[in-house]
Amino acid sequence: MRRIAVLDAPTNLGLRPPTPTSVPGCAKAPGALRDHDLLARLRARDAGCVTPARYDPGDWRPGDGVCHAREIADYSLALAERIGSIIDRGEFPVVLGGDCSVLLGSALAMHRLGEAVGGRIGLVFVDGHSDFRHPGNASYVGAAAGEDLALVTGRGQADLAALEGRRPYFRDIDVVVLGIRAQDEYRLDLQAAGITTRPVPALRAEGAARTAQWAHEQLADCAGYWVHIDVDVLDPAVMPAVDAPDPGGIAFAELEILLAGLVDTPHCLGVEVTVFDPDYDPDGSYAAEIVNTVVAGLAPVTAPEAVPPRLLSARPTPSPRRGNGRAATATERLDRAERPDRAERPDALAGLDGLDGLDRAERVARLEFPAGIDPADSDAADGGPAGVGVPGVGSSVSALPYDVPADGESPGTGGRAHSEPSGVAASVAPLVEREPVGPPASAGPGLLRRTSPSPQNPPARREADTA
Repeated sequence: MRRIAVLDAPTNLGLRPPTPTSVPGCAKAPGALRDHDLLARLRARDAGCVTPARYDPGDWRPGDGVCHAREIADYSLALAERIGSIIDRGEFPVVLGGDCSVLLGSALAMHRLGEAVGGRIGLVFVDGHSDFRHPGNASYVGAAAGEDLALVTGRGQADLAALEGRRPYFRDIDVVVLGIRAQDEYRLDLQAAGITTRPVPALRAEGAARTAQWAHEQLADCAGYWVHIDVDVLDPAVMPAVDAPDPGGIAFAELEILLAGLVDTPHCLGVEVTVFDPDYDPDGSYAAEIVNTVVAGLAPVTAPEAVPPRLLSARPTPSPRRGNGRAATATERLDRAERPDRAERPDALAGLDGLDGLDRAERVARLEFPAGIDPADSDAADGGPAGVGVPGVGSSVSALPYDVPADGESPGTGGRAHSEPSGVAASVAPLVEREPVGPPASAGPGLLRRTSPSPQNPPARREADTA
């Protein structure tokens, strides 16, 4: 059994004010979720709370950069320390946000961990919006919660995108985006960057269980991965209590199956849940639904047979999957694990003898569906789309003819798509294939420590937030 540690991150610093005289309510989310016995039902350790600075936009104006940037940077450093301490104990962190800017702290912790083990940590980004606004594709930036994916992939001002001199925290090829709407404003930018996506239509066509397995395969070259969940991935018909509700989302049952599939591996290092706003949930019914979904989705983590976290390290040979832009299938990974030169098979593959991908998906899909939801709607037959409109990793993508401005410069007016920011691509190490090494354990005591300071009136879309 993997022990869960629940950490509160009640920050609202990354959102604009709902009205000129109010503050975003998502800072109340951790308390609202705890009120529904979340910790007891997860049998989790209480890892406490990282308290944010006071929400005060002051005299911020468009063009000033990200609002609350200094406060968000300080908070991200503190949050990374706490996440690191949880992983050092061999526990599975569940971070309760707060707005999506909590991803910066998680990303910093993951980058420290990757550096410590000599590998890269990936990101599964489950969100209704791409949160990919940055100075290269917008006239100005302001709300970090609408820019978090851009920031953690190295785009934007250095005081947020390059904490401790680390930039990017996640490489583009190590990010999988799930659940954005088909017409997301920045979908072409994601495509041009080579970030793998599966929008809602493709997710539904393939099914939540298969999508989770597919996400594993996309990150096969990573030492492990972190999962970010913004509850606005859910359709507003079932979850309107968010700052930016957008039609066309998924159902609670689909999120439950997706989460269960993503965490059902020792290579998943932790999860964060963000953007739930109790101000839009006066009777607590939406909080109860979220708790039910999280508890059921995390069942593989707390199951008696759950395997402790196991990080992967690099082999000195290039990965063959990069030649054709296709991730290794589950069968191919199983074949590699059974080679005679391997001393033992990785724990993540134990119990899969004789099972194909469908059997495993069906095992995940045996979760209970709420009344009125047909399980047949969640899993499609083999042969569905593997990522609509997004080139595979390793395929050729032509960036639009414009340069990303340096920090502090005005953004250009050309096309929105671009490649890596200046100075990032040159420092990227070659891709390598990975195999499990060492005992199934956490990174080790102290590994991630910093050694030197070194639906009433639904709110506007976050993509247009200005502060």
